[in-house]
Amino acid sequence: MALKVAVQMDHISSINIAGDSAFALMLEAQARGHELYHYTPDRLALKDGKVFAALEPVTVRDEKGNHFTLGEKQRTDLSQIDVILMRQDPPFDMAYVAATHLLEKIHPQVLVVNNPAEVRNAPEKLFVTGFADLMPPTLITRDRAEIDAFREEHGDIVMKPLFGHGGAAVFRITNDDLNYGSLYDFFAATFREPWVIQRFLPNVKHGDKRILLVDGEYAGAVNRVPAPGDLRSNMVRGGSPKESELSDREREICARLGPALKAKGLILVGIDVIDGNLTEINVTAPTGIRAVKRLGGPDIAARVWDVIEAKRRA
Repeated sequence: MALKVAVQMDHISSINIAGDSAFALMLEAQARGHELYHYTPDRLALKDGKVFAALEPVTVRDEKGNHFTLGEKQRTDLSQIDVILMRQDPPFDMAYVAATHLLEKIHPQVLVVNNPAEVRNAPEKLFVTGFADLMPPTLITRDRAEIDAFREEHGDIVMKPLFGHGGAAVFRITNDDLNYGSLYDFFAATFREPWVIQRFLPNVKHGDKRILLVDGEYAGAVNRVPAPGDLRSNMVRGGSPKESELSDREREICARLGPALKAKGLILVGIDVIDGNLTEINVTAPTGIRAVKRLGGPDIAARVWDVIEAKRRA
């Protein structure tokens, strides 16, 4: 069953193939005999009700410094494609939102992974608040009085931008931190949207677990341990991936989330759990596929393509 697969991503020349989940999905698609095409989001165009993009045939190789070959660009009606992987990295800004609106016009006739309307409606740090009982105490606001009251109640807190990504601008504020006022002013000047305020979880030093779900089912996990002297466990910030099994609490979290993710057409999702607390549900371009496999875990890329192929056959 050969499919025409277009990957909407940051330019393939810019990725780190050692940890890039889009690249893992491309390798698996190629191994299965699917036709692969590459394009960046800025090439999308809507004209007379049809969505176009300048696609390049692409061949991929798991060789650092020699990982791709691109063919000639060709303007293509995306309704002629079978599957589109929407894999550009955040920030989840208006450019990202605009791309979801364009892709929504061809989904589900063209299977877009993940469902673009649901990606738009499920920002990772807001979607998760629908499962508040699984989370640490969390406040979404930019109101100083609300933050002051939350800080008085919980002591040490974490502040981060609502639409941030990759661990950028994540700060721990202790209950007597003299930088709090300055940090508040910095956030107020930098971010127009509300911010995320959470109770600090000291056991983050033991890791922030990335758990991947495919079509609502648990598929694999990796524990990301922060580098010495850093709060953030993101691997792009120096976090170290460690092999990990799920606790009973983490299995409970997966069981609670799974049906909602499947119903929304969110085929590949990465959730973040710290010390049994759900902190984020990542639906834009979740990572971790290569780290899980490298540590001896399952081949999640193969599982994703099993699901995609089954949906295309249906």
